[in-house]
Amino acid sequence: MLTPVTTWIDERFPMSKMVREHLTEYYAPKNFNFWYFFGGLAIFVLGIQILSGIFLTMHYKPDADKAFASVEYIMRDVPLGWLIRYVHSTGASLFFVVIYLHMFRALLYGSYRKPRELLWIFGMVIYLCLMAEAFFGYLLPWGQMSYWGAQVIVNLFGAVPLIGPDLAVWIRGDYVVSDATLSRFFALHVIAVPIALLGLVVAHILSLHEVGSNNPDGIDIKKNKDPISGKPLDGIPFHPYYTVKDIFGLVIFMIIFAFIVFFAPEMGGYFLEHNNFIPADPLKTPDHIAPVWYFTPFYSILRAVPPMFGSQFPGVLAMGGAVVILFFLPWLDRSPVRSIRYKGPLFKISLTIFVASFLLLGYLGLKPTNIWGQLGGADVATVVAQLCTVLYFMFFISLPIVSILDRTKVEPDRVTS
Repeated sequence: MLTPVTTWIDERFPMSKMVREHLTEYYAPKNFNFWYFFGGLAIFVLGIQILSGIFLTMHYKPDADKAFASVEYIMRDVPLGWLIRYVHSTGASLFFVVIYLHMFRALLYGSYRKPRELLWIFGMVIYLCLMAEAFFGYLLPWGQMSYWGAQVIVNLFGAVPLIGPDLAVWIRGDYVVSDATLSRFFALHVIAVPIALLGLVVAHILSLHEVGSNNPDGIDIKKNKDPISGKPLDGIPFHPYYTVKDIFGLVIFMIIFAFIVFFAPEMGGYFLEHNNFIPADPLKTPDHIAPVWYFTPFYSILRAVPPMFGSQFPGVLAMGGAVVILFFLPWLDRSPVRSIRYKGPLFKISLTIFVASFLLLGYLGLKPTNIWGQLGGADVATVVAQLCTVLYFMFFISLPIVSILDRTKVEPDRVTS
């Protein structure tokens, strides 16, 4: 019954061709495991965020005098407004959970290696856009932590030599975080950054389907093709095999998502800070200002670097460098093998230390610097953060040497189950 309709569409738009190229005739390695759920989940959560955000903007007022009250109105008076708001706030945190696990998968199996360098770069630009999107959206509830968090982060741009003060004023649209700041952050959060994100996601997927998916063995399945059909011997069509697999992962994810939304939307103050339920007060600074948990590793790096000549610019430089250095990962890793399955103990130890340092930096960024007291006149937590910062950067700096000295195993000719 649908054939005449699909034929009519295909004569005017390559619908069937796109389905074949990107689903039914796109061959993916047959040994995908648990770690390959997170790419599809990231796209799904992006859809949730866009849809819930559209409904929130129908009632939100981007006005410094009305923003907090409009959020309260959504929570208390709009039918199911509390659900939409909690879906959006939970989705923001789980989006970063999924993205961090997706990036960790790339580290495990070398998904950034040739010929996927551009794929990795697209992914990193998406990550930067997500950070910007989260930061702009963080100010919108106009609570205490939103206001003062934005004040602190924007002031960091003022530490840039020569152009810093003018740059901070340009970002805020005023000399302090004000109604002008809220208006431009709302426009960027709702329109500009989502458009950029959608374009980058499309570019990311097109790049992936051009070079082919990596796999836990790190082997290019295009090297072994059936001589008659030309199809990869170690590949299977993405649809229906992996669409069914991803649906299973999606069901598990939605159970976790629903549990958080209905039973623990604040997650003890990590997803929604307690201070953000208090209206923004420019005259009263909270006792402890910290960003949302997904920014805290980089915030901890910022605090770990001491000021120089009264300027916080070295810390800002280190914080920015911690993100920028990720772009160079494809060229820093010179190992003869891609996957951690066939890399030696040096890389495995380095990666373990790197992950532990990143997690510890994230924890310390949530806490005051005096949480563990002092030792020799210095805060213990600051000293630990400084050590973790050094270990974070040493992972990347030492990677070329580790790649050469590591004892790797021989990769198999075909993928393994």
